[in-house]
Amino acid sequence: MSRDQVYTYTVEFIPTDPDGYSVHVPALPGVVTEGGTLEEALAMAREAIALHLEGLREDGLEIPLERPARRRRTVRIAVEVAA
Repeated sequence: MSRDQVYTYTVEFIPTDPDGYSVHVPALPGVVTEGGTLEEALAMAREAIALHLEGLREDGLEIPLERPARRRRTVRIAVEVAA
C-alpha cells in the first residue's frame, strides 16, 4: 500500500449497552471492532482498516474500493409522542 494512496470507507458506529460502540465496515466484511467512546471507536476503526488493508496487500489480494452508492448518511431525531 503506497503512502500516497487514500482509501475511504463508510464506518457504522452502533451504540452498545451500557456504553461504548461496536464498529462495522460494510465494504470490508470481517472488519469489526469496538471502543468505549466514539473517539476511541473511531481510532480503533482506523487501526482495524489499516491492518486489514495491509494484510490484503501482503497476501497479494486486491484492496476493495467502496462504491459511492454504498455511502449513507444517517440522521437521528428525537420525536416526542403522546401516550
